[in-house]
This record gives sequence, structure tokens and C-alpha cells, in this order.
Amino acid sequence: MTSSPPADASRAVDIPLPARAWLSLGSSIEPERNLDAALVQLGARFGTLRVSSAWRDAPAGFNGPDVVNLAVGLDSDLDPWALRDWLHALEERLGRDRAAPRLSSHTLDADLVLFGDCILDDPALILPRPDLLQPWVLGPLAEIAPDLRDPRSGLALAVLWNRHCASGT
Repeated sequence: MTSSPPADASRAVDIPLPARAWLSLGSSIEPERNLDAALVQLGARFGTLRVSSAWRDAPAGFNGPDVVNLAVGLDSDLDPWALRDWLHALEERLGRDRAAPRLSSHTLDADLVLFGDCILDDPALILPRPDLLQPWVLGPLAEIAPDLRDPRSGLALAVLWNRHCASGT
């Protein structure tokens, strides 16, 4: 099965489905409760999940409680735009205020990071997600999918993570 995104020219691509999608989940407001609830809903919708351990980090770009991050792998029958929309609805179901500043505490931040080997530069959706190389995204992903390759660079996530660690940043 293939899916064609909405008809505007910037989305004129065929993407084979189902596809393996890789997500980054984060929460700084009741993170254990919100991340557990997100995993339950993701599992109910998409089936078996591959989930990293929880990574706790100081917030980036704002003052607030630590953020707990997870990486999740799942098989999606939704195209990347529909999956992104489904993730936004999940955030809202778990109490995310989309009117709040982007760099602030949230009940749930659910981001589509990678979708198969898809490279998209749509103004509404960039894949791989630009923050793939941030430690709170890359570390958990490299934990559960070390051999997965970044479609832009061709490098395995384990190689990218080792480079990050070696750089001391």
C-alpha cells in the first residue's frame, strides 16, 4: 500500500506503507504518568512498540523541571503527515496546551523524527526532524536502534551518538 499526501505540489510523493516510524516523546509535567499514558495509546493504535529507557535531562531553552525523554519505534499505516497530526491529537488528549510557548514545560511533546528512509523538506514537515542530533533525541534512539541510518547522512545512529559523546557536548 502506498499513500499520497494531500494534493499540493510540495507533498507530491508516494510513501510505501506501512513504514517504520521513530518518535521522540518528552514530558516535564508528571512525566511518568503522561509518558505511560502516551505509550498505552500508541500501543492501542499501532500495536507492538519498541521503547527506550527513560532519559532525564535539564530543559533546553527554558527554566523548568527536568524533561524525561523516550524514543519509540512503531509500524505506521498512516503517512507522515497523518501520523504527525495523530501525535498532535495525542498531545492534546494528554493536556498539552498548544497555545503555550514552544520552549516551556509540557505534559507531552510527541515528535515524528524518522519515517522509514523518507527525506522530506515540506514546510509543514521536515524529515528527518532537524533535532535528530540533539542528545535528548539521538541518545534514546541510538539505544533502541543503533544500526538505523540517518537518511540524510547515511550514518548509523550509533556512529552519530558516539561522535556526540566524543565531542564532549
